[in-house]
Amino acid sequence: MPMITRRNFLNTSLATAALSTARTVPATAQANATLKWTVYYANDLPASAFEDYDLLIFDHAAHPDLTPLKDAGKQVFGYISLGEVAQDRPYYADIKALGILRDENTSWPGSYFIDVRDSRWVKMVIEELVPLVLHRGFDGLFLDTLDNPPELERRDPQKNAGMTDSATRLVKALKLHYPKVPLILNRGYEMLPKLAGVVDYVLGESVFADYDFTAKTYQRVPTDLYREQVAILKQTQTATPPPTVLTLDYWDPADKAGIAAIYAEQRRNGFHPYVATVELDKLVPEPPAG
Repeated sequence: MPMITRRNFLNTSLATAALSTARTVPATAQANATLKWTVYYANDLPASAFEDYDLLIFDHAAHPDLTPLKDAGKQVFGYISLGEVAQDRPYYADIKALGILRDENTSWPGSYFIDVRDSRWVKMVIEELVPLVLHRGFDGLFLDTLDNPPELERRDPQKNAGMTDSATRLVKALKLHYPKVPLILNRGYEMLPKLAGVVDYVLGESVFADYDFTAKTYQRVPTDLYREQVAILKQTQTATPPPTVLTLDYWDPADKAGIAAIYAEQRRNGFHPYVATVELDKLVPEPPAG
């Protein structure tokens, strides 16, 4: 899941506002934490490996057979990156030809930021990329890298003015053109106040635990950043209608006790957790209770 380093991604003013206005999620809301979901970006496993999950996120280009999963009532979402594009995507050359690529994401070499303000990008997403995903049989769309535009605008407010608003309009345009297709938004916290009723799920990535690419180790997210994100995610649950909040944390798959602790923490928050390896190419089952 290409991303800019997450440490600098929270808008401080937004986080502060969320902390001051977020209401406590009632204990009854935690009953919904029985939703089991996973994200898996590979095609090595058979469909039968996912029988315990209700909601599945796969890469639209490499994934298990969707037919038996859909027949079993699973909801399957296809990954689509809207804020940057990797060189190995078959449509990379077409995007580059539009002249809308920006700097390379140094955290993910070979992946380049996209100027989402360009109307040709909106047209390409709606008329080409989304049909490409849906025609493969996916029920919904997992919208990734839309936290890039707000970050780029913070880095250079003049050069990147309007990036956040344009990213918000892009999500609204998707819902307008595909009203029956459920949407999962990865992060994009700055956009959430304007997307009530537009996105069906909000995914908080690296909320409690993350991977340090420099130290090459899994680690806890700093407490203040963790609390800010929890407050923002809880605030989204006060919208009408409220989106379902998913959390994706990264941890060493060999540390079963650590993984179990993350699941317990996020369920106490009233969220629907999944804990994965940073490569997202392995299925990491939740450790059994007790």
